[in-house]
Amino acid sequence: MHHRAPAPSRRILLTVTAAAAAAAVTGLTAPAAHAEADELGLRRIIDRMSLEEKVGQLFVMRVYGHSATAPDQADIDANLKEIGVRTAAELVERYHVGGVIYFSWAHNTRDPLQIAALSNGIQQAALAQPTPVPVLISTDQEHGIVCRVGKPATLLPGAMALGAGGSHADARKAAQIAGEELAALGIRQNYAPVADVNVNPANPVIGVRSFGSDPQAVAGLVAAQVKGYQRAGVAATSKHFPGHGDTAVDSHYGLPTITHTREQWAELDAPPFRSAIDAGIDSIMTAHIVVPALDPSEDPATLSRPILTGILREQLGYDGVVVTDSLGMEGVRTKYGDERVPVLALKAGVDQLLNPPKLDVAWNAVLKAVREGELTEARLDESILRILRLKAKLGLFRRAYATRATVDRVVGTESHLAHADRIAEATTTLLVNEDGFLPLSPSSHGSVLVVGADPASPSGTTGPPTTTLATALSELGFTATALSTGITPTAAKIEEAVAAAAGKDVVLVGTYNVSATSPQRTLVERLVATGVPVVTVAIRNPYDVARLSGPRASLATYSWTDVELRAAVRVLAGRARPRGRLPVPIQRADDPTTVLYPVGYGLSYTP
Repeated sequence: MHHRAPAPSRRILLTVTAAAAAAAVTGLTAPAAHAEADELGLRRIIDRMSLEEKVGQLFVMRVYGHSATAPDQADIDANLKEIGVRTAAELVERYHVGGVIYFSWAHNTRDPLQIAALSNGIQQAALAQPTPVPVLISTDQEHGIVCRVGKPATLLPGAMALGAGGSHADARKAAQIAGEELAALGIRQNYAPVADVNVNPANPVIGVRSFGSDPQAVAGLVAAQVKGYQRAGVAATSKHFPGHGDTAVDSHYGLPTITHTREQWAELDAPPFRSAIDAGIDSIMTAHIVVPALDPSEDPATLSRPILTGILREQLGYDGVVVTDSLGMEGVRTKYGDERVPVLALKAGVDQLLNPPKLDVAWNAVLKAVREGELTEARLDESILRILRLKAKLGLFRRAYATRATVDRVVGTESHLAHADRIAEATTTLLVNEDGFLPLSPSSHGSVLVVGADPASPSGTTGPPTTTLATALSELGFTATALSTGITPTAAKIEEAVAAAAGKDVVLVGTYNVSATSPQRTLVERLVATGVPVVTVAIRNPYDVARLSGPRASLATYSWTDVELRAAVRVLAGRARPRGRLPVPIQRADDPTTVLYPVGYGLSYTP
């Protein structure tokens, strides 16, 4: 870890400074002169690049390891197998990549100081290149159920929880906190907020990652988060254009088709993206989905010129960076081979090519397309200029390095954690409360059994949920015990839970995406039959309540990270009142045309 950050490359500073001096003698006003100076400097950097360096700038790649130069042997082996390099520094040196994406499963995100040191190692390698250009480091830190950087960084409510809270100020503050902490770690592009409108309850890939089902409400929260990230000096990325909210297929594993008409798209899917563009969004991520009404060729949107250039660039007037969703996802690979995908994406209007399955195949395919005239070097320059403009806007040419002092001052501070608790408290949604059963008190319902699903932590650093709920109850004076019954409880596990409920005052069940055939339904039915009052907490999708009968009370938390679960317990115990309101409708399980709980529904406690 660098105590003193290395100085930025003198060559870069000279290029941009000389351009500024040139503009100073043209008599332009100061902001215009500065903009023209920056542009001139950036164009000069592009002019100095070899074709190989230009191609590299377009790629954002994964790499295994906690260190840029000395990863663990297992990570070196994985890098050699998948990328043909040993380390992140070698990746930058060989392929001149313009971006690197961090994943927890790639062992990039162990702890804050390690992440900052990894970022610095990558920047050091980039600034040692023949044409030194800082790398734009990115990650998926949506919060809620998609989170790559875990504790001790601050974990915040995800999109649907913020949708339930309904506060633009809270959404903006959450993004600002998230952005400040990412920036301190050297991560300057975040693939958030999700701008998809979740109009399909069966959506397997978006769900609670969306702010809700109302296009205008989603648009307002997207704009608020864009502003929050901007305040923190991080590039926000709205995704997944042209809108992934109405699909029953997961584009990681197949190619979904959206059957919206052009008019429906304009009414349902477009508003949050328009709102993001109006708010000055820095990057927009494409979706691997087919929208026949927008492109009759039925190419995935990532590879569609009518969608990315015709609609996004020309119709919506967006001139920022366009980044593909991961090129390793099945949705973009079903129609064309891996060597065609990056070339077609660039022809469609994309700037950044994210995480191809085989970098050498993709990189060489783009190089070959330019050499053979299918792509012009001018077309590459257009995308590189957008990427460099973003790097300049983020100040990476001036200061590419993270510092220990900033990490210590910013990441996981008491103030940030307190804001996270406060924001989460406003999101917990009370859906059922028979005869005013809640709130609970230790004097009347002191003995609590907590059972239910314990899905893996989104960040690898929280939970398990049953333990988190039981611990939070114990801290508030209850006697709580946890019994993990899982997402698909066995008959034996259900019997164990029923036996454990004997003599308890209440059973709290954490449910997770309850389906028509889920044994979680049997678990709840059997517990209700014991006569002990049952309270359910939907720890992911709020739709669970439609498939359960008999609970005295039901809440929705929209995520199973600790911050949401602890907030739910404060609501259960009356330490906070439930203020969340459903951002999506909940339909009857046996008759989806009937709405059980409409958008905006949510109970409170009578004073």
